[in-house]
Amino acid sequence: MAEYTLTLTTGDMLDAGTFSNVFVSLVGTEGQSNRTQLTSTGLGNETGKVGRFSVTTAFTLGFLLLLQVEKDPFHELEDEWFCSTAVVRTPEDDDVFFPCYNWLSSGEIVVLRGGRATKAYEDYLPLLEEQRKKELVQQKLTYKWDEYAEGMAFILNIKDPNSLPAEVRYSYSKAREFAYRVKFARDELLETGLLNNVSLWEDFESMKNVSWFTKSTVAELVSQLWKKDDFFAYQFLNGVNPFLIRRYSKLQSNFPVTEEMVKPFLANGTTLAKEMEVLSPNNRHENGSWVKQNGNIFIVDYKLMEGLPTTVLDGKRVPLTPALCLLYMSPEKKLLPIAIQLGQQPSKDNPIFLPNDSEADWLLAKLHVRHVDTLQCYLVEHLQNTHLIAEVFAMATLRNLPMVHPLHKLLMPHHRGTLYVNTLARTYLYGPGRTFDITSISAEAQLPLLRKALSQLTYTSLCPPDDIAARGLESIPNYYYRDDALRMWNVIHSFVKAVVTYYYPLDIDVSADLELQEWVNEIFNYAFLGNAASGFPSTIENVEGLIKYVTMMIFTTSERHTSVNMGQIDYQNWIPNGPVLLHLEPPTIKGNATMDDILLTLPNKSTGSRTMSVIWLLSEKYDDFVPLGQYPQRFSEPAVLRMIEDFQAELSTISDAIDKRNEELQLPYPYLNPRHTENSVTI
Repeated sequence: MAEYTLTLTTGDMLDAGTFSNVFVSLVGTEGQSNRTQLTSTGLGNETGKVGRFSVTTAFTLGFLLLLQVEKDPFHELEDEWFCSTAVVRTPEDDDVFFPCYNWLSSGEIVVLRGGRATKAYEDYLPLLEEQRKKELVQQKLTYKWDEYAEGMAFILNIKDPNSLPAEVRYSYSKAREFAYRVKFARDELLETGLLNNVSLWEDFESMKNVSWFTKSTVAELVSQLWKKDDFFAYQFLNGVNPFLIRRYSKLQSNFPVTEEMVKPFLANGTTLAKEMEVLSPNNRHENGSWVKQNGNIFIVDYKLMEGLPTTVLDGKRVPLTPALCLLYMSPEKKLLPIAIQLGQQPSKDNPIFLPNDSEADWLLAKLHVRHVDTLQCYLVEHLQNTHLIAEVFAMATLRNLPMVHPLHKLLMPHHRGTLYVNTLARTYLYGPGRTFDITSISAEAQLPLLRKALSQLTYTSLCPPDDIAARGLESIPNYYYRDDALRMWNVIHSFVKAVVTYYYPLDIDVSADLELQEWVNEIFNYAFLGNAASGFPSTIENVEGLIKYVTMMIFTTSERHTSVNMGQIDYQNWIPNGPVLLHLEPPTIKGNATMDDILLTLPNKSTGSRTMSVIWLLSEKYDDFVPLGQYPQRFSEPAVLRMIEDFQAELSTISDAIDKRNEELQLPYPYLNPRHTENSVTI
């Protein structure tokens, strides 16, 4: 007789345990055990329970390959059980580790692979090849592609969030917490009489009485600073949408700013032309030294938002201005707006607003910029460039990389919750009659915007070193997003390099991995619709390319998402700084606007307070928050486990450095601090 000792660990989340019977079978190179009901101490309905069991066989099974786990199909209880890991001690005193991390319902069977992570061509046994193929066939039947709309990234074909497989749903604790917060937010709106109150705000102070505003100390500071030019400009660097500002070195014909217009706002003795000059390899003295140049002019251009059909209120469409905003970095290292044009085409009805215009004109111009920036961030930078792209990443991983694949083990923690939250968003937030239909960009306009944005999305824009260089922002001062994004990219890249080169030491190892190639190809075709101009690869042939690709994926699903999500409650919870809808058209003639027009332009009480409640709901940290770098143990290789520990240590060092810097800032920038960054797009 041969005895195998099996240790099963139940997950540490709410309701993870079970009272049901569990059956197991062991499969080795020399045979298979009988289907064995686990007895002994049992599992029990306890979170984090560790159960130890004995499985006996007539003969040893040879090298242990598979562990089959089955939850009793006939048990009277219909509970689900979350199995985290299994470890089998063999008669030869070897420990074989089997990661699971699956919910099992009654009658469900999972087949687990033990030992080292492997690529398909490393599975030399027919049994392992067959099991690998079976798993992927089942995954492709479970997770099927669906076309959300023509010209948009594909999505999961399951419409009801509650019909999703348990493995990709919210944990029970988060689902309950989320449901509680939804109810709390709605009750708050009802009790305060704001839910359906379409009247305008009497004054700015009354906006501070909405309880969600008081949940952010930064939002209170924003309410004091929002009219100031330097704060308005600061947000292009360190607000919720730091992805649009770029260095400006040549005037555009559709933005006819003149020297005379902006001279009062530049340093004495300089000109707009001089301030726009930037260093280039061709601008040197004969002795080889650089010609002194400034490069202090920047632009934010919302051309992407042009021509969208807006929401109809009282029989007419509300305004949405595809603005152009010119900015200047002063000698005091303070970024300031110096010109705003609220439409793409200059005309007598589309004046260029300047800081020395009337207070009302200039503030209204900035308000319309904040409006279009907020919506561009919500729909493009947040929804599409993190949520929808991350959904394709998750789908492709589930469909093409089996559980034993090294990239599956590495990436699954970065896909946690993504399919569920996106399905939830499509059910309640986006679409006709849903929450975000109250914005200036109606449901009918959201799809054309996302379609156009996707066609312009590039691989380099999701890679911070490339993106920041392309926008000419390597040296602009006080750009904390850049500083933190680059150091986070570098530490993620270093970690990914260590893991990838462990499994893929040679380029041929990458090109020969057909599962990997199909994974990349599905992402190219289902996220970016086969658009070669995007720069996204349809195949990866070398180690360096794979390292960058995986780094981009982890950064996008963690740091990039956090940068657009976490700051919402700080910067967009003050309604005048993040309006999702405006009532009055911008001034077409200077000098006629009054300060009363600001309140008449802002969203009404219902729209403003409902937006604040959604921001609070989506920005809060939930109890099952998993910070970047925290991985459930899917790897068994000691070398890789050490790599994860080293990564966590590096992240801790960066967190401490960011905390120390922020102590000295009036407006801290914590949004890329790995301690506050969720591992995945899960809210």
